[in-house]
Amino acid sequence: MGTPEIMLILLAVLLLFGGKKLPELARGLGRGIREFKDASDGVKREIHRNINAVSDDINSDVSSATTPSADSQTDQTQSKL
Repeated sequence: MGTPEIMLILLAVLLLFGGKKLPELARGLGRGIREFKDASDGVKREIHRNINAVSDDINSDVSSATTPSADSQTDQTQSKL
């Protein structure tokens, strides 16, 4: 979109809404964009928080799962005899 297209759109908006309504529309648009940005940041934080929680759960499960030691394998073999 080039400069002539933007100028044409601004002229059409000015003709449709008038000079007194434009600041009000711009404020509303700014508020809407800010709310959208805040909401998307909140979603991003929630996703990262959940990813970190799952990662921590996986790491704790892996560290708690240990292989049987040689002593316990020897004990199992002797109990079978």
